[in-house]
Amino acid sequence: MNIKLGNLVQDQWIEGDGDGNILTNAVNGEPLAKITSAGLDFSSILHHARSVGGANLRKRTFHERAEMLKELAKYLMEHKEEFYALSAATGATRADSWVDIDGGISTLFVYSGKGRREMPNDHVYLDGPPEQISKNGTFTAQHIFTPKLGAAVHINAFNFPCWGMLEKLAPTLLAGVPAIIKPASSTAYLTELMVRRMITSGVLPDGAIQLICGSVGDLFEHLNCQDTIAFTGSKNTAEFLQQHPQVVSESVAFTAETDSLNSSILGPDAVPGTPEFDLYVKEVTREMTSKAGQKCTAIRRIIAPAAVTAELIEALSAALGKIRIGNPANENVHMGALASQGQRAEVRSRVADLSHEADVVFGGTEDFDLIDADATKGAFVMPTLLHCEQPLTSHSVHSVEAFGPVSTILPYENIDEAIELSRLGEGSLAGSIITNDNSVARQLVLGTAAFHGRMVVINRHCAAESTGHGSPLPHLVHGGPGRAGGGEEMGGIRGVLHYMQRTAVQGSPQTLTAIGHRWIRGADQNDPGQHPFRKTFEQLELGDTLITDAREVTLEDIEHFAEFTGDKFYAHTDEEAAARNPFFEGRVAHGYLILSFAAGLFVDPDFGPVLANYGVDDLRFAQPVNYGDTLKVRLCCKQKTLRAGTGYGEVRWDSEVTNQNEEVVAQYDVLTMVATDEHWASVN
Repeated sequence: MNIKLGNLVQDQWIEGDGDGNILTNAVNGEPLAKITSAGLDFSSILHHARSVGGANLRKRTFHERAEMLKELAKYLMEHKEEFYALSAATGATRADSWVDIDGGISTLFVYSGKGRREMPNDHVYLDGPPEQISKNGTFTAQHIFTPKLGAAVHINAFNFPCWGMLEKLAPTLLAGVPAIIKPASSTAYLTELMVRRMITSGVLPDGAIQLICGSVGDLFEHLNCQDTIAFTGSKNTAEFLQQHPQVVSESVAFTAETDSLNSSILGPDAVPGTPEFDLYVKEVTREMTSKAGQKCTAIRRIIAPAAVTAELIEALSAALGKIRIGNPANENVHMGALASQGQRAEVRSRVADLSHEADVVFGGTEDFDLIDADATKGAFVMPTLLHCEQPLTSHSVHSVEAFGPVSTILPYENIDEAIELSRLGEGSLAGSIITNDNSVARQLVLGTAAFHGRMVVINRHCAAESTGHGSPLPHLVHGGPGRAGGGEEMGGIRGVLHYMQRTAVQGSPQTLTAIGHRWIRGADQNDPGQHPFRKTFEQLELGDTLITDAREVTLEDIEHFAEFTGDKFYAHTDEEAAARNPFFEGRVAHGYLILSFAAGLFVDPDFGPVLANYGVDDLRFAQPVNYGDTLKVRLCCKQKTLRAGTGYGEVRWDSEVTNQNEEVVAQYDVLTMVATDEHWASVN
């Protein structure tokens, strides 16, 4: 066997020095490849990421990076059967591989969509509204996010060689930060194959990603405060790396996703014969056997009412007894092998530890049937179910994780005990509750949420569409407190911001408008020379302002609006009742009448570059409008976001409605779609 995994270093594939270690097929024990990173210059790897990769990524806007993720995902999807074929060697079934491969690629798609919908087509991300910090508004502040100028070091676990890489990579690249990928050795061959295809795609700019197959050498010695470490693996390793002198001295950002004794609680209402009891048996069985239990989110602790323990053991044993184990390439197999012989030995050792306080009630034997496989060559293990009679006074069931198809039943007498048992895990990535009693669900969530990164509540009403206990989603945070590492990954745009620096910028409104490309009240207002609705997207400038004529609001207007719309709330129709309201002196105009009159004042009626109004944001009515008041509007171009390739851009207008005393009665943002020069020329 002469195959040696490559290291992607400074945009070149190179082999490490020496023979390295041999990686074997988890199913049949045959050698697959050698792995080594000996001889690599890790200082140069970091320098290349910062100077080349970061510079290339930061040239692109968030939208351009999002489009890059989309194109990369499309390319990988076209080659996914190649990944599936190799994935079987990790012990994964087709279903297991779907989570790893399709799930990972889907994460790229999700972040691409979120980047284009939720982030600007710009290089700076604004964090919230401006902060008013001076009396007259001439000195203000804005929090902004900009990409860190370092590299993201991704240290991934063996159980998800594709998803584990892509779920970190998607938010990192969207943030504009280059990544150095370090996969776990035992399944690095699959990661390496996917990275090769990523490079072949030609989608990524130079330096955007690098790959280290093997040890990270002295990489940590060269980290600085602009770098970020995202780690997935054992808690002991995470703590060791977090205490590295360079990490400490440079305050290198470190997020960890580590050991997690996740629990699932069966509600007291979910007795045998209910849909929830059946759902629980199905969910636990799936979590124990999916990926052969090698999931950081798998159910390790089954917290169930003591009154149904016997029935639950019987039902789970029957379900687990139907699981067919063997060669994952065989379509009749439900559960494949662990990732390596070493992992199998580790799981057996942990089951022995658990057996000091819990009884094995199913499995736990080395003698079981296999389909199309040899137990002496592959890393197979039987699903094992344990039962602990005294879980509140036991220790190992709350501290020992057998990273395989192993779980322990922990009976409880009341809800408070269930909550305490869940907390004894000392921090979990994911918890689940199966109950049809919403009061029980609330009590359990409030009692345990502080110990969990994610919680899912399942009952008969949502089970069909539920993603289940153990499925991390790119939209939601993936991480947890305490034993789970204390970190967070994904979580939508939250995951992107982890690789960026939040900075509070202070200055004049005009300066902050120039920096953030969002007009701030107090900044210059321009006379556009014509109605701003007559301008194309490119012609519009931030600060282009329209001041409308005034319009009086009459009692007849209010009464007509009430009749026309059917909104006859007493404050608009009953003078005496309105006067008893502490907010009003008498009848007042409808809020939506104010908006309608405002639109009538600022809208240009002719066909023009403004294509559509698609919403109103941050609407507030500052004070009531009485009949006899006059209204006028100040409309200002606040923010522009180009939608590349669509023929239009989104324009946000700052709208302020004032009365005859120059008092603000309403404030809001109007959202419009405005044609680009090219599109406008094509229709005229």
